[in-house]
Amino acid sequence: MSSLNNCIKFALDIKDKNIVFKSFFYKMVQMKKHKIYEAELIQPACPCCGSLDLLHNGHLITNIRYPTTNASLPVIIRLAKQRVKCRACDHWSMAQSELVNKYCSISNASKLKVLSALTEDRSMTSIARENNVSINTVQRVLGNCSHRFIDSYEYLPAHLAFDEFKGVDRQLHFICLDGDNHQVVQILRTRYKKTLLKYFGRFSPQARANVKTVTMDLNFYYQDIVRACFPNAQIVIDRFHMIQMLTRSFNSLRVQVMKTFDKRSRQYQLLKSPWKLYLKKFDELEKAHPRYNWHYKDCLTQAQVVMEGINTSTTLENSYNLMQSFIQAVETGNTHELKSLINCQDQIGTLMHKTLLTFKHNLTAVLNGAELPYSNGCLEGFNRKIKQIERTAFGYSNFTNLLTRIRLEEDLYKEKEPNSLLMTA
Repeated sequence: MSSLNNCIKFALDIKDKNIVFKSFFYKMVQMKKHKIYEAELIQPACPCCGSLDLLHNGHLITNIRYPTTNASLPVIIRLAKQRVKCRACDHWSMAQSELVNKYCSISNASKLKVLSALTEDRSMTSIARENNVSINTVQRVLGNCSHRFIDSYEYLPAHLAFDEFKGVDRQLHFICLDGDNHQVVQILRTRYKKTLLKYFGRFSPQARANVKTVTMDLNFYYQDIVRACFPNAQIVIDRFHMIQMLTRSFNSLRVQVMKTFDKRSRQYQLLKSPWKLYLKKFDELEKAHPRYNWHYKDCLTQAQVVMEGINTSTTLENSYNLMQSFIQAVETGNTHELKSLINCQDQIGTLMHKTLLTFKHNLTAVLNGAELPYSNGCLEGFNRKIKQIERTAFGYSNFTNLLTRIRLEEDLYKEKEPNSLLMTA
């Protein structure tokens, strides 16, 4: 029996000396074949006084689910826990083990395996099926992680990035990232100004004074928050959002000019079908190998198509040249050129003129975006991961569960007590 006990313990990786395995067999449970191990959990001494003079009073048999490498053949440990009475202190007790928590039938090893699977981009249904547990068990393991994130209000990174993402009930949630190591600083349920001021107001003045730059889009009240909370921080407008605003305003002007021509005309076709070419950098356009296009029935290079298209309107040509010069100035960090382009007096489209006015009102932040190396690129990539998490789960109706899953998949889960998760799950 000792040899059988040691072999089963080695196979199942169980190290509790108080568990003694007696036999094993196969059994059909709910039309599914299970591997059953019978074992006894011994109570060696009284947990109150440590006396060895115990009176045994039967067993409590518990069927414990245990992880297995073969999900089609579940493992159940039929554990008989001794009930004893101490003759010294008259205390009644039942044998307990690290294998499973009190009043629980899911082994701690199974919960750890579920927790490990929750750090991957998988649905709860697939995790429950693989570990032979219910979906509610997976949700309980996830829920026990929700209040165990350690938030410190004594430190803030020197470079922050602000943005929002669409989450529960299609609402926008605020997210803040460290611009250096791209780790999450905080995710808040709402992006309201009052909520953000309250959150950052909890930090010490030294922590807020440590912030040097805050990267963001052109959201107007984010700048008010930075000025109110971070006295030494420079506001940096993300380069991608600047170029995106400019290209969208140019594209709107292109459509307006295109609609002034007849749909069967050459000018209309030059402005309609190759619309993607107008948004590319001019240096990247093909200039040597012309190709035939059946829309305008001609053989032209990409550069010829764009030049002939913008020549249909002086306003369109000026707007295109301004957009190309602006993109080049942002990429090279030429702040003097950027400032002169923002103050441009040429005839351009109405929407592009409004875009330049917006840049002019935020001139210092725009110039910082071109000059400094920080951007919201890391934050946009992280938002893409969040979308994938929501897509895998077909959406979340609980913000806490969404936040916990994001933290778990980013390996940012911090636990105050290593065994507290297993004790409560």
